Amino acid sequence: MKTGAHVAGVPPAPLSSSEETARATRAGDWIALTKPRLNLLVLLTTLAGLYLAEPSGVPTALLIHTLIGSALVAGGASALNQVLERRTDGLMRRTRNRPLPAGRLGVPEGAFLGALLSIAGLAELALFTNLTAAGVAAATLVSYVFLYTPLKTRTSLSTLVGAVPGALPPVIGWTAATGSISGPAVVLFGILFLWQMPHFLAIAWMHRDDYARAGIPLLPVLEPDGRRTGQQALLYAAVLWPVSLLPALVGLAGLPYSAVATVLGFLFIGLSLTFAQARSHATARRLFLFSILYLPLLLGALVANRLWM
Repeated sequence: MKTGAHVAGVPPAPLSSSEETARATRAGDWIALTKPRLNLLVLLTTLAGLYLAEPSGVPTALLIHTLIGSALVAGGASALNQVLERRTDGLMRRTRNRPLPAGRLGVPEGAFLGALLSIAGLAELALFTNLTAAGVAAATLVSYVFLYTPLKTRTSLSTLVGAVPGALPPVIGWTAATGSISGPAVVLFGILFLWQMPHFLAIAWMHRDDYARAGIPLLPVLEPDGRRTGQQALLYAAVLWPVSLLPALVGLAGLPYSAVATVLGFLFIGLSLTFAQARSHATARRLFLFSILYLPLLLGALVANRLWM
């Protein structure tokens, strides 16, 4: 016989508030492993690549499969990155409360989630877009997890390596639509690659004490006066402006986009120059915040001009 709560028709006891909180926290930790806010930018740049390749309209099925596949690979790469960086994350104030260094999730859980999402995302792209797009996504995953991540504790050049996977999402979008890597895709890669450098250098300067505590030899850690950090931020911002005009030369945009790219480019150069001259938290933060604004404005102008050409 069944008694008590097991009697048919008797509902199970409701969860206590502490149990509900624990479940919500655990679910939040699983989501945090995928870095959803950071990977929103991945999806936006992938979407830009899609629409630049197909200005007449992206088929709904292609759009959905490309974004789902890209999101899964990006989330998986982020989880695997956090598994490998759990020690250094635990030494830094800004990352020590992440699920793995804080001990709320274990390494097997993080590795399982990362592998599962990565494999699912690559399969999604390979089966429902094309093998070229899946190959670019695989290159993004491998370069981020197995090149950039281990190099972070070994050399300041890891920033350059890390800019490669960061610049590949629009190429995934382009190849998903066209099946090949052509000149315009290379131009999109170049824009994102160069944009990341002032963006990363500003972050590195603002959090240089944290990086030093974790033993990550970024340029502001190796040279505390920040002279070369400022010079490099200015150099990359200066090179970015002419590269950002190349879409007009490869048939992706016209004069309206070029005008927007020039205004944004000069603002980027000006803020980088200010940071190079007065290397402070305030000037680095202004450069960082503008870099976040710069990319969606530039890509938005590019896609809009492409659609209206």
